[in-house]
Amino acid sequence: MRRVDRRTFLAAGAWLLVVPHAAGAQAPRGVHRIGFVSPTGPGPRNDAFLRGLRELGYVEGRNVAVAMRFAEGRPERLPGLVDELIRLGVDVLVVGSTVGARAAKAATTTLPVVFAGSSDPVAGNIVKTLARPGGNLTGTSLAYGDGIAGKWLELLVEMAHVVSPCSVLWSSSNTAGARFFEALRAAARKLDVRLDPHHATNAGELDDALVAIRSSGARSLIVTPSPFWVANQRKLLRLAEDHRLPTMHFDEDFVGAGGLMSYGPSIAEAYRRAATHVDRILRGANPGDLPVEQPTQFDLVVNARTAKALGLTITQSMLIRARVIE
Repeated sequence: MRRVDRRTFLAAGAWLLVVPHAAGAQAPRGVHRIGFVSPTGPGPRNDAFLRGLRELGYVEGRNVAVAMRFAEGRPERLPGLVDELIRLGVDVLVVGSTVGARAAKAATTTLPVVFAGSSDPVAGNIVKTLARPGGNLTGTSLAYGDGIAGKWLELLVEMAHVVSPCSVLWSSSNTAGARFFEALRAAARKLDVRLDPHHATNAGELDDALVAIRSSGARSLIVTPSPFWVANQRKLLRLAEDHRLPTMHFDEDFVGAGGLMSYGPSIAEAYRRAATHVDRILRGANPGDLPVEQPTQFDLVVNARTAKALGLTITQSMLIRARVIE
């Protein structure tokens, strides 16, 4: 048997340790088999999902085995990874992102599928309605409405004051990517901010975008939602640090790694909550009858150390609203 790289595969019980990639692999008798496909690499999202399972009484190797695959920010890999886990014979398939959910929907109409962190599962043609998804899919939504994009820009202006021109990274690897940028453009007109958009879906386009931003005279940077940016987090944060750019992110993980600020629902929490849908399905529920869960809280997170390095002051008003990372 060939050696398995930890970045490709995380062990969660004997099934995974012994036969992680064999098409005919079998979990021990009485153990639920869950497939998990992440649009990014190993990290907080899969950790949150496994934590959610443990909170519900599932113990890796005793009553559950989880086979994990990672697209590493390359959405074109998702259909193949989904097919691989279906062939493995999982009982439930968990997929991250709207693109991942679409790949699963195209691959099977019978296997229960739980999506985690879809930007807009209705607009993305994944489910019929949030209340009654229908078919074999349900999951958790991030509920990104058009209004959130304007909030990103408003908060960035409040924090950094001088943000124009503001570079914007968006990617069509998120099906709502173009919509986010259009909403940002509408907000920018009201706030008198000039936007400098940059699109990328692969390494070559990303390198071109970073070169363009470096030479653009940008005063700030907004990174819109996409697994592609998560997979390239280090490059983006290095750019911001080198050019002293105040940044707004969609995911607090960026802030924990050195980005200035983020606003939105917790993506890790969406993955943790996906475990609840998995639990209900394993107990006999029909996924099409389980409402899509939406976030109840949007968090503003600010990195105090990064703010200080940029010479920015976190106002009392923002301190009241934000969770500050020291």
